[in-house]
Amino acid sequence: MKFSEQWLRDWVTPQLDTQAIADQITMAGLEVDAVEPVAASFSGVVVAEVLTKEKHPDADKLNVCTVNDGSAAPVQVVCGAPNVDVGQKIPFAQVGGVLPGDFKIKKAKLRGVESRGMICSASELGLEEETSPGILVLPASAPVGTSFRDYMQLDDMTIEVDLTPNRGDCLSIKGLAREVGVLNRLPVSGPSIAAVAPTIDTTFPVKVEAPEQCPRYVGRVIEGVATNAETPLWMVERLRRSGVRSIDPVVDITNYVMLELGQPLHAFDRDHLQGSITVRLATDAERLTLLDGQEVTLRPETLVIADERGPLAMAGIMGGENSGASENTQAIFLESAFFAPLAIAGQARSYGLHTDASHRFERGVDPELPLVAVERASQLLLEICGGQAGPVVETVSEEHLPAPRAITLREARLESALSKRLSADDVTDILQRLGLDVDKHAEGWSVVAPSWRFDVAIEEDLIEEVARIHGYNNLPVRRPAARLALRSANESTLTPSQLRHQMVARGFQEAVTYSFVAPDLQAALLPDAVSPVLANPISSDLSVMRASLFPGLVRALEHNLNRQQTRVRIFETGLVFNGSLDHLTQVPMMGALVCGGREAEGWDGAKAQVDFYDLKGDLESLLAMGGGLAAWRFEPGAHPSLHPGQTAQLFHEGKPAGWIGTLHPQVRATLGLKVDAVLFEVRLDALSQGSIPAFEPLSRYPEVRRDLAFLIKAETPVQALLDCAKAKAGDYLKDIKLFDVYAGKGVAEGYKSIALGLTWQHASRTLNDEEINQLVDSIITNVRAELDAELRG
Repeated sequence: MKFSEQWLRDWVTPQLDTQAIADQITMAGLEVDAVEPVAASFSGVVVAEVLTKEKHPDADKLNVCTVNDGSAAPVQVVCGAPNVDVGQKIPFAQVGGVLPGDFKIKKAKLRGVESRGMICSASELGLEEETSPGILVLPASAPVGTSFRDYMQLDDMTIEVDLTPNRGDCLSIKGLAREVGVLNRLPVSGPSIAAVAPTIDTTFPVKVEAPEQCPRYVGRVIEGVATNAETPLWMVERLRRSGVRSIDPVVDITNYVMLELGQPLHAFDRDHLQGSITVRLATDAERLTLLDGQEVTLRPETLVIADERGPLAMAGIMGGENSGASENTQAIFLESAFFAPLAIAGQARSYGLHTDASHRFERGVDPELPLVAVERASQLLLEICGGQAGPVVETVSEEHLPAPRAITLREARLESALSKRLSADDVTDILQRLGLDVDKHAEGWSVVAPSWRFDVAIEEDLIEEVARIHGYNNLPVRRPAARLALRSANESTLTPSQLRHQMVARGFQEAVTYSFVAPDLQAALLPDAVSPVLANPISSDLSVMRASLFPGLVRALEHNLNRQQTRVRIFETGLVFNGSLDHLTQVPMMGALVCGGREAEGWDGAKAQVDFYDLKGDLESLLAMGGGLAAWRFEPGAHPSLHPGQTAQLFHEGKPAGWIGTLHPQVRATLGLKVDAVLFEVRLDALSQGSIPAFEPLSRYPEVRRDLAFLIKAETPVQALLDCAKAKAGDYLKDIKLFDVYAGKGVAEGYKSIALGLTWQHASRTLNDEEINQLVDSIITNVRAELDAELRG
């Protein structure tokens, strides 16, 4: 919100300079972003009058004028502006003057004709950013010889305030003046707004079919409006200093009232309306061409202003192209309404729009303001454009208007929160100056919030109001007193930090990617995934919530490969999102990706590339951290983004917990990757489960080891062989290891040789050969029966 300091001082006059006002409202919670002069620096420019105008003898586009600049004699000047004319009051830069950009005015000859000065345009004086089409014409009442800077009151500052969403009441001069008045204990006096007496009986029928979304709608017909009238310079300047461009008098007046009072208005061309005005929800697939020329397809939840032919405007957002006032308009229907914030919130953004009106209605506009705004706008329209006003038509649904909010503020609670005791009279004075109805009682205050303060609803809001008006810098600085006990740590649970440190220790780097990804990337990796689509994404490449960590890791891999990083080892922890919004699951996961050489580049390093088993080893180091590696199983599986035959599904205590595998060749081709990558993704809650370590005495008796090599079918997983061996290995089996896999000469085609090392140990005695032989025979028999495998000779 930009505002002119001079305009603010018309409402309230604190004895503070510009910076002090900016500091004061910042400390009150209305952060000032910028303080800038309203015009560039220039000197030697006065108000002058054009006395004569003649064509330049040697240039068709130049005129030779004489102007009265208040000096003893008229001054001759050559001017090329097409709109210069006799009798105009204009800004005139005298010889010796300096214009913005350090442009000095000197005597000159233009095509042989002497010119002593310069008639200026708005852009040459730094009042417009774009090049003006002609000179700036001043009102006829402008006093000749007066400093143009003084006449225009250009020694003014524009203050830009960055308001938080809860302070929509300050999106106007009236609201800001109210705040400054409260802070400085000064009265606030705006323009006198009297009801405009109707001089005609013309009205236009209004129906509100959506009273919950539009509890109050006010309208008035004004006939005989001269839309070709000129907007007064004072209004143009106030709009400019608030960052609003002048368009035509009708639009300028509605914008002016919005900036002044905070109530957006809209003026319809009455002759383009048919039947009646209807405030309703859009029907499916209705279309509307907006003022900016954009055609939109309306959704059923969008509130519209319509007539019998169809939508005229998106309520509280933007008017339609064909129904607004134009230069040919002779009668207008002036609209002012209260739209419920929830009915407007998010609607503009969903259509890719953001307007001054939607910005205000989303945050809440005073529901008592529409009638006042219509009277103020009517007053200005009649003054500037002429015409005759009809009676005001108001449609109200009292049951849907915001109800007054009664709040209790306890004196003890206020003192506790502020660490300071304020006198009851001071608190009452602060609350009353804020516009609240206050009733003091023994325990505190009963307060009713004003209609314009949507953000005051509970006791804490009142405490905040008292604190900021009293001054945060006036509150005592105290350290909080609390008994801080150490939290108990569950040793059976691994923290994400411990898991991350383990990955870093194994040479990985942590990646942090967006929780939303490109839809085509997710579709390539997870064609069957269902996850929420963002209604207002920050870009088209980040428009769906990730259903897996794989898309973000693959995108990070692409980023690194494009920067000549051929060895990549990254991991990430974060939420993944599955299902529609109504049935959404959010699961914390840990994922990792490796690509490139097994070892870092070096003169003695091997050049072997990482494979499935390298990453499986890293993953197993994580699984072993909790001391429950036996609870995990790897089983062959099929995943759409992983290579068939090089993919395993993880199970924790029999429940699916993740995947590991090599990136699918088709996915690589789709993404344009030329190197292999291996990935895993595991549920973080399963990884975090562990057990408390317990001491187990070491046996003093020797271990017994037997090595067994089995010929099994090539497609049989090693895990099945391990399970069969463990099932018959007895209670004293201490360890079982796979130490050799062989296929080739001496082994039948379609088979492989798997060698296992089994170790037994008893805690209180030495195991004899007979016991071990019985166990070995049982293992061989079980493997033969279950897997059709034979002991290799």
